[in-house]
Amino acid sequence: MYTLDEQSCRADPDVAFQVAADVEGWPDILPHYRWVRFQEKEGFADGIVEMAAWRHFGPVGWPTWWVSEMEHDAEARVVRYRHIDGITTGMDVVWKVETEGEGRVKLSIVHEWDGPSWPLISGIAANWVIGPHFVSHIAGRTLAGVARAAEARSLAS
Repeated sequence: MYTLDEQSCRADPDVAFQVAADVEGWPDILPHYRWVRFQEKEGFADGIVEMAAWRHFGPVGWPTWWVSEMEHDAEARVVRYRHIDGITTGMDVVWKVETEGEGRVKLSIVHEWDGPSWPLISGIAANWVIGPHFVSHIAGRTLAGVARAAEARSLAS
């Protein structure tokens, strides 16, 4: 499974990266996030992080949950995750904040995964259900919320 989700916004790239990497603050700016907490914290945006979000189907919310190893490179404005627990164990995720010019940045998230360890239907589940209907849906909402917060903080500074 491979998904790419992107969002452009008018924001300072360092501010946008700070918002994207500050996952502990996500529940305050992203209403679909139930919680984010570090199980082991090695510093800002580094350690073992547990995340939980809602995937809404109309008025009904489906709870999602995962644990990742998280590391960041502030200079490159990149955050990397490796899912180590939950249904998406083994998933690799890369967040990037890139300057587009004229005061704009592009936020992107790439998810790569071989799928769950379910015989026969692993690829079907990952490529046809989990990727497009859970991963990409949650990523799109997350990018939109991070973009809104980055724009607001950039205007305030």
